[in-house]
Amino acid sequence: MIELGHSVAAPFAGQILADLGAEVIKVEKPAGDDARHWGPPFVDGAAATFQAINRGKRSLVLELRKPEDFARLNALIDARADVVLQNMRPGQVEALKLDAATLRGRKPALVYCNLGAFGPVGPLAGRPGYDPLMQAFGGIMSVVGEPGGAPVRVGPSIVDMGSGMWAALGIVSLLMRRQATGEGGVVDVSLFETAACWMTMYVTQFLAGGQLPGKLGSGQAGIVPYRAYRTRDGDLVVAAGNDKLFRALCEVVGHPEWAQDARFAGNAQRVGNAAALYALLEAVFATRTSDEWLERLDDAGIPCAPVQDVRQMLAHPQTEALGLMQQVPGSSIPLMGLPFSLDGQRPRPPGPPPRLGEMDSPTP
Repeated sequence: MIELGHSVAAPFAGQILADLGAEVIKVEKPAGDDARHWGPPFVDGAAATFQAINRGKRSLVLELRKPEDFARLNALIDARADVVLQNMRPGQVEALKLDAATLRGRKPALVYCNLGAFGPVGPLAGRPGYDPLMQAFGGIMSVVGEPGGAPVRVGPSIVDMGSGMWAALGIVSLLMRRQATGEGGVVDVSLFETAACWMTMYVTQFLAGGQLPGKLGSGQAGIVPYRAYRTRDGDLVVAAGNDKLFRALCEVVGHPEWAQDARFAGNAQRVGNAAALYALLEAVFATRTSDEWLERLDDAGIPCAPVQDVRQMLAHPQTEALGLMQQVPGSSIPLMGLPFSLDGQRPRPPGPPPRLGEMDSPTP
């Protein structure tokens, strides 16, 4: 696969496919992918962000407006590529004659993936975009944060990384189809479509009920009680998502009478009286530590989890048991593996993120 990718979305797609066994050649400008410089922190010669989403690839530096470099890339595509993945600025691949129509015109078996900002058609098709812009434009920021608060971006790059995931899925789908037909095809993925897709439940709730969803902090629209509470020494999320769990929760917190209160008789009533119910629960949860509540809630079978930071998540025995963090040959730090296993085995990263231009470097 040839990755004409930079920043996050296309590189993450390329990393997924590399972990699954693809040979991925990352074409970079002479200064390298911008993400190489997104630090500190830096590790193994590049920003940690770059290292997180580029393992298992080889780096080829080309200046595509130079005829000799352009010819080299085209020869590589014609001779070896099954897939071309690109997230260059709108119109750039067409200007360079590296677009799907041009390449597939001479190699019909090629699978070509466009990963853009707003999609291939529409009034905004020619505009660039980044994850925070799409969290804003796609509606995500309108439902993230505390009621009445300023817009808040979800910390992880869920739009970029989600778009990379959809791109990988689309590429694999067309490769499977090619096995039967011999024909490649074109995958179109965009950051905006991904952002809009993550809003699926909110969109359906709005269309069904006519009420604009808003910010609920750690809560969830349509389910109560279902949010975080401040304990004596931390924060704890409790998800009592049905009547049985709510009754059990009332027992655990020492107020079984709440389950008989007409305001809280069913989920619809609890949603309508959420402010009153949450005020009662907040006062109770503040009286004990998170560990004390965890023990009581676990014993009662009520889903719950402490709010952990990165250090706590990495140190947790569950993270270790799953083998999520993987030692990667050539990397000085472990890296997060793909979040699935095949036949009980998590795909193993084939190698570290590439050094800039390593395909043209002498073998060490």
